[in-house]
Amino acid sequence: MTPRVRYSPLAQQFAEIDDIVDDIRTLVATGDFTLGKPVAEFEAMFAELLGVRYAIGVGSGTDALKLPLKALGLGPGDEVITAANTFYATAGAINEVGATPVFVDCDDSFGIDVERIEAAITPRTKALMPVHLTGDVSDMPRILEIAHRHGLPVVEDACQSLLGEIDGRKAGTFGIAAGFSMHPLKIINVWGDAGIVVTDDPDMDRKLRMLRNHGLRNRDEMEMFGYNTRLDSLLAVVGKHMVPRTADIVARRAAAAAYFDAGFAGIPQVRVPARNPRTRHVYLLYMIFAGDRDALLKHCLDAGIEAKVHYPIPLYRQEALKHLGHGPGDFPVTDRHSATTISFPVDQHLTRAEQDTIIDAVRAFYAGK
Repeated sequence: MTPRVRYSPLAQQFAEIDDIVDDIRTLVATGDFTLGKPVAEFEAMFAELLGVRYAIGVGSGTDALKLPLKALGLGPGDEVITAANTFYATAGAINEVGATPVFVDCDDSFGIDVERIEAAITPRTKALMPVHLTGDVSDMPRILEIAHRHGLPVVEDACQSLLGEIDGRKAGTFGIAAGFSMHPLKIINVWGDAGIVVTDDPDMDRKLRMLRNHGLRNRDEMEMFGYNTRLDSLLAVVGKHMVPRTADIVARRAAAAAYFDAGFAGIPQVRVPARNPRTRHVYLLYMIFAGDRDALLKHCLDAGIEAKVHYPIPLYRQEALKHLGHGPGDFPVTDRHSATTISFPVDQHLTRAEQDTIIDAVRAFYAGK
């Protein structure tokens, strides 16, 4: 059955693709498939969008987090502090270089609880990786203060917050480097898995460009062991079409979120997260706190509304991280979020009628209790 309100907008996002297909035909005729001209052009456009010196296209958002850690020399025995409520890829990137993720609980903005960071620092701590979860931005000025005080580099997980800001400064422009994702469900979609790293540091840029391409200095000289994680030219062609649309996409998502905020405001069993006036939230995810969440989720799904839960089992309690020795209750805010949050679609193609359908369904659920 076709849902009344779908979650993913992919069919609508690329309903008209003739201009992209024309450029792909041009690419095919050139055979410029690997680190070709479109990649360099897309990287330049992305760097300009963020206002940074360098952007380096890679194979996924996970690799966009992993490669800066590798470039910093992190490996076995090192620790990286990150948020306990993040997506799997954050810890996965840390693990892939041989380091250990050290979790810190979040607050109700879904960002890392800055007050708890210093208590997690040990002599083995070699980097901080704050996560701009849901599209909001962590308190980067305070995180940088802590990092500078302890001599630690900061690599931002900005995969969910393209064009997010705090104090007028964009997410991804605070640390030594930042990773963004262009997975099909992110702010911009390039028709496949892809990521991009941004930095203002020329040495980091140099190392990242080698690390993404087997560690090659040039065609015949290998300076270090690296990876095969190049951004494909075909995906870069799509990306070149998406960059000019990014500001409009973000504005439409924010408008949809504001409409939801107003619609849910009068429901006692629902709590809309406090909106930080210092940040520009880009709403990759629209999440609210809901009483009797699981029953509400079932009610919405039964009504044809594709609601979701991000993330029902916290990362720190996943089987793959059992060796870290954590148990339920170690990160109580993260646990509370996993039990009480529900996500609704908030993309640029969502109509006001669809939003009203969602709001009415939530109201009806609680009115019937």
